[in-house]
Amino acid sequence: MGPRVHDDLLLVGSLPADTTDEALRGGGELLGDVVFALPDGETGERQAWVAFEAARLFAPHPDVELVQEQQGRHNLWDAAAFRLRPGVEELTYQRLPRTDVAIESYGRFRELKQAGAIPQRVRFQLCLPFPASAFGWFFRGRESLVRPILDPPADFEREYPIHERAYEAAWSRELARLLEAIPADELAIQWDICFEVLDLERLFPYTSAETAWERFAGPVRRMSRDIPAETLVGYHLCYGTFPEWPMREAQDMGLLVEMANACIETSGRAADWVHLAGPRHLRSHDDDFFRPLQRLRAPATKVFLGLIHPIDGEDGLLMRTATARRYLDDFGVALFCGFGRNPGEDPRDALRAHRAAYERFRAS
Repeated sequence: MGPRVHDDLLLVGSLPADTTDEALRGGGELLGDVVFALPDGETGERQAWVAFEAARLFAPHPDVELVQEQQGRHNLWDAAAFRLRPGVEELTYQRLPRTDVAIESYGRFRELKQAGAIPQRVRFQLCLPFPASAFGWFFRGRESLVRPILDPPADFEREYPIHERAYEAAWSRELARLLEAIPADELAIQWDICFEVLDLERLFPYTSAETAWERFAGPVRRMSRDIPAETLVGYHLCYGTFPEWPMREAQDMGLLVEMANACIETSGRAADWVHLAGPRHLRSHDDDFFRPLQRLRAPATKVFLGLIHPIDGEDGLLMRTATARRYLDDFGVALFCGFGRNPGEDPRDALRAHRAAYERFRAS
């Protein structure tokens, strides 16, 4: 059986819009005929991605303490930091905050679909952080803190498994609640995997190399298997955008290919798409960067490459596309990450530019 996703454009998640209504209307009008799923734009508090979890999941939890207050938004080390309270060995997250937002956004999605503003075939896309991506930035060791207000800081290697168990248990409950509100055959779930990529690249001084692969691979094996077959599932593998993209430049696509193969082969169900971030613009002709795509095993999975970059527009996309096609015959395109946090002066112009880049790709 071949891929169930046939469109050649992926909207990674965040869109240049101030409200869910603007994101869904703009996405439906300008891109609805060329995408298989439409996200709600990750507007408001979610524009800073998992800072939403820090504010809504960790900060109010009675078993979590603030170690370092938010210092600014210049780099990762400025971010708020937490630890588990002394003696806490198990956590319970009653709900995941993104579920409530998703249910509310789907209500508007359904209304716009009924009004003809979104094509009937388009699904509602829900993007969710994997456990380490939700947790890892905020439960940091002393070497990555600016001005701690509590000491000692988090012990990441001890605390992470506690969080992971709680997060996965909450997801098992939330999946049922989600499917009560959103029909399974109208839903597309994307797992956002960023901290895990950078962890395997050894960016973080407070994590262990010995446990990094399992932090990624364990949730792959466990978190998709119970999602109904009618629902599409994909994986977004990212090199991060805080404070700028990429947080570490890859030598080549080898790690992403290895991770994508694991997603496809061990999810316990169909992996309908994978998204792999491409190179920075100056490496558009770098055969060595793209060559690992030859090792990608995706016979029934749609592959999207993050080759669209605002810095060099359509011409840069075509250069990267030509290089990638030497090593992979069939793929779609997307931005390297979401673009809601970098909308430019006119959000609708950003969406139009996205459409124009896609049209050049299709014609190439």
